[in-house]
Amino acid sequence: MRKILMILMVLMLVGCQNTQNEESPSSQDDTNQTERSTINQTEKDQKILVAYFSRVGNTDFPSNVDTSSSASVIVDGDTLIGSTEYIANVIVEQTGGDKFLIETQTKYSADYDELVDEQQGERNKNVRPALASHVEDFDSYDVIYLGFPNWWYGMPMPLYTFLEEYDFSGKTIIPFNTSGGSGFSNSISEIEDLCPNATVLEGYTTSGSSVQNNREEIIGWINEVNQ
Repeated sequence: MRKILMILMVLMLVGCQNTQNEESPSSQDDTNQTERSTINQTEKDQKILVAYFSRVGNTDFPSNVDTSSSASVIVDGDTLIGSTEYIANVIVEQTGGDKFLIETQTKYSADYDELVDEQQGERNKNVRPALASHVEDFDSYDVIYLGFPNWWYGMPMPLYTFLEEYDFSGKTIIPFNTSGGSGFSNSISEIEDLCPNATVLEGYTTSGSSVQNNREEIIGWINEVNQ
């Protein structure tokens, strides 16, 4: 009888040990899954703003504007948009971010040559054009995609007004840019100087005249940035 009891006790101990061994991997998997969920949820919780400046929206173009001779102006379907706005639209589609046009109180000239003189004059005088649009609850955003055309080898001066209006501390700024071939020029360093407490990531720049042909390239860049 004693032998039988001893055998039963040994079997019970072995059974308990096996149960513990079987539960351990499961518990570890649950912990890892929780960690993974937390990381994924943190990424999903990032609120994105796609802020951009464009000639379209800041210029009173005539209804018969010639897009072939007007830099930074393209037609998407039946809609007149800027080349920078085209990229902004793709970013919104891919990220679900909120789209925001940086709009000035005073419109720029529809004539391109006159526009060049206006933008050069603003830069030479270090002007801060007054803005007509303002971001609601800016502090709630974590990531700001910032788009603009290259104007006189740097950012358009309304971008200075925009960047100085808000506190970008702790936020991530992702620039995107269109140009006639000058790329970002001095724009990245300008952003870093104006927002020293923000993280400025590598941006995307392309020719304004070919932006509609670069949709897949733009999507590839967005995916790479968000890895």
